[in-house]
Amino acid sequence: MIVVLKPSAPQESREQLVGWLKALGLEIHVSEGQNYTVLGLVGDTSKVDMDLVASLDIVDSVKRVSEPFKCCNRKFHPEDTVVQVGDVKIGRGHFCMIAGPCSVESEEQIVAVARDVKAAGADMLRGGAFKPRTSPYDFAGLKAEGLELLKIARKETGLPIVTEIMSVVDLPLFEDVDVLQVGARNMQNFDLLRELGKLRKPILLKRGLANTLKELLMSAEYIMANGNEQVILCERGIRTYSDYTRNTLDLSAVPMLHELSHLPVIVDPSHATGIARLVPPMAMAAAACGADGLIIEVHNDPMHALCDGAQSLRPEQYAALARKVRAVREAVEE
Repeated sequence: MIVVLKPSAPQESREQLVGWLKALGLEIHVSEGQNYTVLGLVGDTSKVDMDLVASLDIVDSVKRVSEPFKCCNRKFHPEDTVVQVGDVKIGRGHFCMIAGPCSVESEEQIVAVARDVKAAGADMLRGGAFKPRTSPYDFAGLKAEGLELLKIARKETGLPIVTEIMSVVDLPLFEDVDVLQVGARNMQNFDLLRELGKLRKPILLKRGLANTLKELLMSAEYIMANGNEQVILCERGIRTYSDYTRNTLDLSAVPMLHELSHLPVIVDPSHATGIARLVPPMAMAAAACGADGLIIEVHNDPMHALCDGAQSLRPEQYAALARKVRAVREAVEE
């Protein structure tokens, strides 16, 4: 249920209403807009007399919310959320470019790539230290050592770092990571999501391999319901009957998620296609359809990459793509 307050509502009256609703055992999420204040009521709202609340002088309207997701629901929070990572902003018109290798392989490699993507205009550096692989025989990342190498690259370039966490037990290792990524395979690792909800740092939540948008939003809800509202949604392609690409990029998810939720939405065209030559057109399409950012794999030697070389752009290719993406953004904003 949401309660929309009138712009003229006195602060004292608002606080009295919130206090009364909390006394009914409800959680109240307050969203301050330019013209209205929205109270999002979470819990057993059957105790609330809608007609009584609607009759109050300070109340503009009262509506029930049928969707199971509340905290990330745009009805609860009409204004777009902006997630800030240092000086970098994502959402509400702020477009973010995240780039780097699938896996951190060495200090020389990650620092070189970090310098190249920064020169091309990237805002943040991505790199995998803990890698969930389909085969137990594939390279699974440098783990703790990889995190330390990412920190070295951050120190060299000033780029905030984004990297994937796979298990609750590894949380202490991620204290100095700027953005924690939840990969597609862990989108419904609810124990992990609950713990990430207790943190006060941004979480990049990827859509699962074959999950619906509602399931993605319910996973975001797990994080937000535990107190962390700094969530970035990521469309990275889903499994379909087509086998020409690694996955099928669901670009319709971008405007649909923006309609359903106030959270920023970015796109991963690298994992979506699995083919380097398809990354540029899909990245530009994502920018055109309203994505709040892109996360793209870049490697200085894709032929010898330990992971996902086939979908990785070379630094010069990324630089050319970044220029095109900026041009698309300018055209869309006109």
